[in-house]
Amino acid sequence: MNADEVRERARSLPREPGVYQFREGETTLYVGKAVDLRGRVGSYADPRSARIRRMVDRADGIEIAVTDTETQALLLEANLIKRHQPRYNVRLKDDKSYPMVQLTNHEAPRIEATRDPSESATVFGPFTNKGQVDTVVKALRETYGVRGCSDHKYAGRDRPCLDYEMGLCTAPCTREIDLESYREDVTAVERFFEGETGVLADPLRREMEAAAEDRNFERAANLRDRLETVEAFHGGGGEAVQSVGDERAVDVLGVAIEGETATVARLRAENGKLVDRDRHALQGPETGPGPGGEADVENAETGRETSDRDGGVPAVLAAFIVQYYAERDLPDALLLPERHGDEEVAAWLDAEGVAVRVPGAGREAKLVELALKNARRNVGGRDECGMLADALGLDAARRIEGFDVSHAQGRSAVGSNVAFVDGSAEKAHYRRKKLTDQNDDYDNMRALVEWRARRAVEGRDDRPDPDLLLIDGGEGQLAAARDALTEAGWDVPAIALAKAEERVVTPDREFSWPSDAPHLHLLQRVRDEAHRFAVQYHQTVRDEVKTVLDDVPGVGPETRKRLLGRFGSVENVREATIEDLRSVSGVGEKTAETIKSRL
Repeated sequence: MNADEVRERARSLPREPGVYQFREGETTLYVGKAVDLRGRVGSYADPRSARIRRMVDRADGIEIAVTDTETQALLLEANLIKRHQPRYNVRLKDDKSYPMVQLTNHEAPRIEATRDPSESATVFGPFTNKGQVDTVVKALRETYGVRGCSDHKYAGRDRPCLDYEMGLCTAPCTREIDLESYREDVTAVERFFEGETGVLADPLRREMEAAAEDRNFERAANLRDRLETVEAFHGGGGEAVQSVGDERAVDVLGVAIEGETATVARLRAENGKLVDRDRHALQGPETGPGPGGEADVENAETGRETSDRDGGVPAVLAAFIVQYYAERDLPDALLLPERHGDEEVAAWLDAEGVAVRVPGAGREAKLVELALKNARRNVGGRDECGMLADALGLDAARRIEGFDVSHAQGRSAVGSNVAFVDGSAEKAHYRRKKLTDQNDDYDNMRALVEWRARRAVEGRDDRPDPDLLLIDGGEGQLAAARDALTEAGWDVPAIALAKAEERVVTPDREFSWPSDAPHLHLLQRVRDEAHRFAVQYHQTVRDEVKTVLDDVPGVGPETRKRLLGRFGSVENVREATIEDLRSVSGVGEKTAETIKSRL
């Protein structure tokens, strides 16, 4: 649009509060709010920054929405920014980098570490350490037997699965435990995540002491390490939050900025106890060099132009507060590293009864510093997913699923399906499948991908559709995978990564990216994890096929259960000494020697 077109459009607008959108076809380029729509939109006829001038030049239309009050305009602007993600606004991007723990809404709830919890589940977190969360979840399952299987696997069983034999589940699926008792165990798990560390620490400590008394020092050391993780789980900042005053709910924000990307870390305390920590990425507006050589940033609320140096943190805080809390309950108090400087945001918070403080010293200042440290940990990270999407010409590559097959000359054939979200492994979404034994990698890959695709198309897979499939292999494996996608009618892009030369194979061409390219490293991580997971499962299936545990004289179901419970896996049974095997109830010297020789 040129200046005359903008002025002409502005003349037809009312002098009332509202929200305006500059559009390019069906795409929203910019969303702003105004006390006076006619005056605010008319000011764009003479843009005062190169960035805004580029936006106006690209636009071919302006849409408006009139509101009754300025506060309504503030919230509508936030909702529109979140919905359309306009490139010329500072915009909040939902952060999924932290794991949470959910207990599903089911007659027999399952426990799961996830970054995408169900709306109906009971959710705890987010937490900052994925490894720590996995350790705690496993310890809780071993102590209380809460299931970790999918609802599909749970339904219709007539006998317990291997998790029951290994002591990881009490098998409510077949009523080895009645549902009332099972729910009591689930309540104990909830009490742990609500802060009652002793619910898990005390049983672990008793088990550790018993193992040491039995001179099982390796087991005792393992339990000691697990106990230390459990006892540290609710630490790390909670003590500082106890100092917050009388407010029931207090949010503490920290901001770190690098280039056009900002990170806001939020700490939440309720009744003096730290209950929530998360980080959020905000993408700044598209910028270009201004008259002075620096990027100009226009404050969307005031129209004042500032440089990143003097307007960055306040602008980010104002944008975050409105966009984040527009759809959430406001806290009783906000602790900020500095003033956000937006009068309308201040009026809104004041009307809602939210106390806003910028502490300079004391305990509250320590909380702000803790939030700043959390924010700085994330800033400056490379956007591997975005770089990969750009390189491949995709809209997004946030969620990638990797596939690989493994077999021994056609025997014990299996397939793996791993998932990565925002560059990190999402192990709760890993899947594996036994395949028909055949010495044909192409057919095996076709069968594996078709299995995933048909489950997705038929709605039998509770995971979201990926942005990209990565096949471990070359042109042949990719062609087989694409045949399977076509056959199932699942429209998802697929590429392959060949091991030998690290060539990226697409349906149209091949890429040889530099060995230090971040987006290549991302694909390598996904490929290597799919390979590891497939080989691990193949080893398990091969052991299940060849194991002597089921047919050695003297090894019945109960002895087999005790062996797996004692050593954890067939692989560990293989590595055990004769003396270790004999320490298991029901295994005599002759049986121990037979197991050792067969394995």
